[in-house]
Amino acid sequence: MNAYSRLLFATLLSAGLTGIACAQEFRVGFVNTDRIFREANTAKQAQNKLEQEFAKREKELVDLGNNLKNASDKLERDAPTLSEAQRNQRQRTLAEQDRDFQRKRREFQEDLNARKNEELQQVLERANKVVRQVAEAEKYDLILQEAVYINPKHDITEKVIRAINTSK
Repeated sequence: MNAYSRLLFATLLSAGLTGIACAQEFRVGFVNTDRIFREANTAKQAQNKLEQEFAKREKELVDLGNNLKNASDKLERDAPTLSEAQRNQRQRTLAEQDRDFQRKRREFQEDLNARKNEELQQVLERANKVVRQVAEAEKYDLILQEAVYINPKHDITEKVIRAINTSK
């Protein structure tokens, strides 16, 4: 369900429950998932895990990029003294190394994004579980995760982050 559909659903739901809300208090809360991804300990741990997992490959890519740049600079410096055949051979080698570097960089980014999505999904599942617990404990009728505008008095993100950070 996209953000527009969620907002439309929430609007229709709250409009439909107006009669009920008059008879009893209708409690609505809001959770900022971006903030949870930045501040919750589980999210920070996931980020550290990813950094450790991908640090070696990232360093290899940086080194490979630096080597490629140095080789390119050397070719530029040496070009006037090289024969045309030597210059063409080095240019082909450099182009091949650049293609290899681009492929490795693309694969690295794809792997990193896939792992990041996996880790964030776990953080989100844990956060949703805690949101449900907070909602049930404090008797909320509706908790929204995306909205165009929210009155800060309805924002329960801090409670959820504290609950995530204190629970195992």
